Amino acid sequence: MVIDTMEIGDMSHGFKKIGTLCQCGRPRSAHPSVAVEDAFGAAVVTVWDSDVHTTEKPTDAYGDLDFQGAGRRTSNFLRLSDRTDPATVYSLVTRAWGFQAPNLVVSVLGGSSGPVLQTWLQDLLRRGLVRAAQSTGAWIVTGGLHTGIGRHVGVAVRDHQTASTGGTNVVAMGVAPWGVVRNRDTLTNPKGSFPAKYRWHGDPEDGIEFPLDYNYSAFFLVDDGTHGRLGGEDRFRLRFETYVSQQKTGVGGTGIDIPVLLLLIDGDEKMLKRIEDATEAQLPCLLVAGSGGAADCLAETLEDTLAPGSGGVRRGEAHDRIKRFFPKGDPEVLHAQVERIMTRKELLTVYSSEDGSEEFETIVLKALVKACGTSEASAYLDELRLAVAWNRVDIAQSELFRGDIQWRSFHLEASLMDALLNDRPEFVRLLISHGLSLGHFLTPIRLAQLYSAVPPHSLIRSLLDQASHWSGTKGQSLKGGSAELRPPNVGHVLRTLLGETCAPRYPSTDVRDPHTGQGCRESACLLSDWATLEPSMDAAFGQAPWSDLLLWALLLNRAQMAMYFWEKGTNAVASALGACLLLRVMARLEPEAEEAARRKDLAVKFEGMAVDLFGACYRSSEDRAARLLLRRCPLWGDATCLQLAMQADARAFFAQDGVQSLLTQKWWGEMDSTTPIWALVLAFFCPPLIYANLITFRNSEEESTQKDPDLDTGAGVNGEGPVGPKDAPEKVPLGGQRQPRSRGCCGGCARHGCLRRWSHFWGAPVTAFLGNVVSYLLFLLLFAHVLLLDFQPAAPGPAELLLYFWAFTLLCEELRQGLGGGWGSLASGGPMPGQTPLRHRLQLYLADTWNQCDLVALTCFLLGVGCRLTPGLFDLGRTVLCLDFMVFTLRLLHIFTVNKQLGPKIVIVSKMVRDVFFFLFFLGVWLVAYGVATEGLLRPRDRDLPNILRRVFYRPYLQIFGQIPQEDMDVALMEHMNCSSEQGAWARPSGMQAGSCVSLYANWLVVLLLIIFLLVANILLLNLLIAMFSYTFGKVQGNSDLYWKAQRYSLIREFHSRPALAPPLIVISHVRLLIRRLCKRRWANLPSSPVLEHFRVYLSKEAERKLMTWESVHKENFLLAQARDKRESDSERLKRTSQNRSALLPPGGPPPPTGPTGQCVGPTSASLASVPMVLHGFYYPLFSLPSRLSAAGLQ
Repeated sequence: MVIDTMEIGDMSHGFKKIGTLCQCGRPRSAHPSVAVEDAFGAAVVTVWDSDVHTTEKPTDAYGDLDFQGAGRRTSNFLRLSDRTDPATVYSLVTRAWGFQAPNLVVSVLGGSSGPVLQTWLQDLLRRGLVRAAQSTGAWIVTGGLHTGIGRHVGVAVRDHQTASTGGTNVVAMGVAPWGVVRNRDTLTNPKGSFPAKYRWHGDPEDGIEFPLDYNYSAFFLVDDGTHGRLGGEDRFRLRFETYVSQQKTGVGGTGIDIPVLLLLIDGDEKMLKRIEDATEAQLPCLLVAGSGGAADCLAETLEDTLAPGSGGVRRGEAHDRIKRFFPKGDPEVLHAQVERIMTRKELLTVYSSEDGSEEFETIVLKALVKACGTSEASAYLDELRLAVAWNRVDIAQSELFRGDIQWRSFHLEASLMDALLNDRPEFVRLLISHGLSLGHFLTPIRLAQLYSAVPPHSLIRSLLDQASHWSGTKGQSLKGGSAELRPPNVGHVLRTLLGETCAPRYPSTDVRDPHTGQGCRESACLLSDWATLEPSMDAAFGQAPWSDLLLWALLLNRAQMAMYFWEKGTNAVASALGACLLLRVMARLEPEAEEAARRKDLAVKFEGMAVDLFGACYRSSEDRAARLLLRRCPLWGDATCLQLAMQADARAFFAQDGVQSLLTQKWWGEMDSTTPIWALVLAFFCPPLIYANLITFRNSEEESTQKDPDLDTGAGVNGEGPVGPKDAPEKVPLGGQRQPRSRGCCGGCARHGCLRRWSHFWGAPVTAFLGNVVSYLLFLLLFAHVLLLDFQPAAPGPAELLLYFWAFTLLCEELRQGLGGGWGSLASGGPMPGQTPLRHRLQLYLADTWNQCDLVALTCFLLGVGCRLTPGLFDLGRTVLCLDFMVFTLRLLHIFTVNKQLGPKIVIVSKMVRDVFFFLFFLGVWLVAYGVATEGLLRPRDRDLPNILRRVFYRPYLQIFGQIPQEDMDVALMEHMNCSSEQGAWARPSGMQAGSCVSLYANWLVVLLLIIFLLVANILLLNLLIAMFSYTFGKVQGNSDLYWKAQRYSLIREFHSRPALAPPLIVISHVRLLIRRLCKRRWANLPSSPVLEHFRVYLSKEAERKLMTWESVHKENFLLAQARDKRESDSERLKRTSQNRSALLPPGGPPPPTGPTGQCVGPTSASLASVPMVLHGFYYPLFSLPSRLSAAGLQ
């Protein structure tokens, strides 16, 4: 690598002879003769100047530096002129040498103190400076020599690197004068040294030349033409630090200005000139008071300057101070330098050991904030972004948001973007709480940038890439940015994860971006853009930016961010359930086990928030809570809370009283839920009893209106919620004016009152369930009768034809459910038929296990009937139908879901079947091993393959259950005879043919294998299966209430959507539904009636706004109560007590002395006046507060 940099040459013009040395410090003989001739110039030059009396030439020392015996990797080094352009050097460091641009530069200055440094200064360097440099990505710049402060910094770097087990290496750079580097001749090589062998120890100290310190990563050896003189590098170092302070952090310089801070420890009088130059360059300085030298001098002067009454009175003291710290210096000159430094005292910050154990990042940031010295917010933007980068929200609160800086929303946007990208939830809270407008901040471009910054190998990145590939998007440049970004297709990802039912709605591809006025893909648009297209959605999307960020945080698994965005957004219950659903779906897809576990934990938290919040809402108003469950949420694809909870498998949500109360109401329809079962059964089989006082009906709408008159549901909509599309043929709409409750026709009710009773009874889901159960039992009875008594090869009889028609009506019902969106499935619900693709509706339908069972049963039935009607396949058809009868009978288990005791048992059986499936692998391996071995030993000459397979598989299986044919295996029970033409000893089992001869050889091994097989199979494996069953039973039985209540919702929802008529009469409802569907298609422009929706309630815009406000109020109260409970917890109280106690005592100091009476003496006693207020509520529950206050003299 050739550096196009010039270095100081060897020519020294205009020198003054002092003995044999030139003013540059070199011997006279080292210069060319032309430089020492008396006739060199017309005038005699008395002062040597590097700029005038030197010239530059290409560098002859650069490359890698290998410290002999140091045992560490090589360092980079470069010899350069003090006039070299710092831009060239910075480019070399960041590009050629590969160092990342720093987030901070700390330039350490100090004196040439001895090898021993005060302990607290060692801790400051090791635990403060070096650790902060590693955590913040900072550069440490010193002299780089193995002497003075550079040596101590090197030791701190070495100790920290040795103790650190991970993380990035600390970048320490040395800027040293070339003329004082020992053994510098070994570094010169015009072609570069890769590496240069450098001997850094072993030579005696001479006080003129010093070795390089091997703990540094890079060295800049500045040559100004001098030799044996320190300070020749100061000019270049200042220019380099000033240039770096004007650069940007981040890749490509996209961040903030790189902060540069000078750290002064000790120092001689020359350091005053260095600090003066730094303050002129507007570089902040941190003075370490107590370290001695220039640092103490400036710290004391600054303290006097800031003290009241300072000025001319103390001018004499300033001279005395100069003489005390710099006895050999010129007091007037040094005092003038100090005075000029104090004119920029806002750039100076003092730190001492008495300031406590503040982290070095805190000290640095405070110094940078103080250096701004203005109330204009624009001057503090870089410091704020730096606090975000270091994640020091405490510093931002104490230094940047004290009220003296006038922050405006646009000032905070860049910092909020940094906080979002770097997962700084506390900063997000802080910035938004100080007036940042999220609606103005979140634009499509910014949202695309947030999604484009996801980790490269994460799950969400793969999903976004797949979505982009599916939509055919290519990388394109976003407006406002130079980087090539691919706008993520978030809408497609959410539809992939959640389906069409619950996926948040994004604008379509022809939407105009309201922010830019240009065409906008759904990937780059916001959820709030949907509200501009649908004015009726304003109430739901009023705070859509929070929803956008909530989805972003959930997809990236930012737990604290997601929780905060949920707290600030609307649709709290629905959003919590939607977040739970999204997290659990992604947890199943997550390849990383740890990441999947975090997603599951966060899903549990959101489920708990939904449960607690809805419980609080239900306790406030049962009617409004019911509307909250049935209200459609446009944010989550018009799904209701119940649908979201079902898809998220949120069993705890269904177990709440509010949900179960609504389900009970839905289950009984318009009948009172206290109606006895026996009365329902009697009225079912004797319909005239409907008009007696046996069945009680309720007036739910009148009660709902009286309870909550403010929530107007709009025309044709009621609190009960309209019925679904599948109910429409049989169930009447519940809107309109109701008449007073009637007791029966005999009591004088009108004709329409009697009809209403009739429709309410037969339209209730509980009645539909009872009718379907009776119908299904009759179907099974008819099926069994046909198979056992009326299934002949002749033409089908009337009973068989009725069975075929009955099965046809069952098939029609399954087709209605599948084409209608799969309301009976766990993942079903949401849109009307036709609003989602057919493929997706079929997927929803097939997601239910019972629907799969129905399809298998009907498919086998059609196959059996086809074989039965085909000549020659009658027996095959009968076999298929007999097996199909088993499937239809097992389908009867579904009705047990309604029972609290039997419902969970269905779950237990299904999980046990899964256990058996895995158990069969173990049993099958052992069974095959034993069967093949024993058959090979007993009958080595048998060639009958069917009998061999029977004995290999079937016989060992029967032996597990105790059927052990000893006479077929033990030759002691057989007749020994030569029954085979093969050579060897043979025996014939009793009753067997000659072809089944058993070999006598090693028959004892067969008996031994039988013993081992029974031991393992009957004792080990079967007990393992029993243990698995016991675990499954205990696990499900312990949560049986949760399982049953979730199953109950699925059952109620299914029969709420079924027509009232049961098969085979259900075909009437199907014909009526088909006619209505055709009429709707003919008059497609007519608005759809609200009664065509199911299990949901439609609210007017005003009612929607009131309901959301009511929910938000309860959410705020819930969050406040949760925060109060957290504050009152024992651990938090102890933590606050410790913090307040630490604040009262001096840092690291002992308790204040006490007088003979126990009273505090000294200045501490005045500060104890506030102790009672601070300790109130903290110490009292733990200690004897009155006695302590009495001892302190405060009572």
